[in-house]
Amino acid sequence: MVTAHPLPEGFTEIEVFAIGTALLVEALLGFCLNGLTIISFRKIKELRTPSNLLVLSIALADCGICINAFIAAFSSFLRYWPYGSEGCQIHGFHGFLTALASISSSAAVAWDRYHHYCTRSRLQWSTAASMMVFAWLFAAFWSVMPLLGWGEYGYEPLRTCCTLDYSKGDRNYVTFLFALSTFNFMIPGFIMLTAYQSIHQKFRKTGHFKFNTGLPLKTLVICWGPYCLLCSYAAVENVMFIPPKYRMIPALIAKTVPTVDAFVYALGNENYRGGIWQFLTGQKIEKAEVDNKTK
Repeated sequence: MVTAHPLPEGFTEIEVFAIGTALLVEALLGFCLNGLTIISFRKIKELRTPSNLLVLSIALADCGICINAFIAAFSSFLRYWPYGSEGCQIHGFHGFLTALASISSSAAVAWDRYHHYCTRSRLQWSTAASMMVFAWLFAAFWSVMPLLGWGEYGYEPLRTCCTLDYSKGDRNYVTFLFALSTFNFMIPGFIMLTAYQSIHQKFRKTGHFKFNTGLPLKTLVICWGPYCLLCSYAAVENVMFIPPKYRMIPALIAKTVPTVDAFVYALGNENYRGGIWQFLTGQKIEKAEVDNKTK
């Protein structure tokens, strides 16, 4: 007879089950949508453009976030982390790698859209590939730092998944968080803000709004903002007085990123949406809109 593992401290049975279920739903939905984005790029020739390569980069990163969430969901149903301290470090690294790659790739898409609509210059394959590689290498650099001693990966409040340990709030944590948030949240956010503001002004002059210019930045702030605020607050005050179940909420919000990104960058893109439809139904796209009209 198998004995159930004790509940994590500060959580009830229903809360643990609800968090595990939420993580599982987020993981499955996001993985399916971004998997469809990836397969469509591979199968539909009209989608294979330099600009869509950056959308592919977001989808790959978001699929990684979904895998990370699925592992967390499985552990939540077990009520404990079954993979040991080394597994925790790997899980934390993987979560940060995919999350930071997703944010950097979103900033790269904003940069591409700015040049497409405001300078009328087309992105070349070499430039798109270089931007994609840089986004992932940049994310890998910051993700490996806690493994080398700058910052530290630890358990989330539920203790069934791992992320940046903000419980100590010491000098090591504060310096890493400041550098991390500057280069991986504030700067990408600034790039997206200035790029989409310029595009919005361009659309106003032409009177033709091809997509919602405020949506990508709102997605970044709404999905990642609560988690960033929690980590930032931990740099100046001890956050352990906040009940564990409430400290899990920012992480759950952040895990919605893959699903939201799929609607913003793939299904919300007329060209990409047409390619996905062609993949699903076999109906040929009448004209390849390689300039991504809804970018």
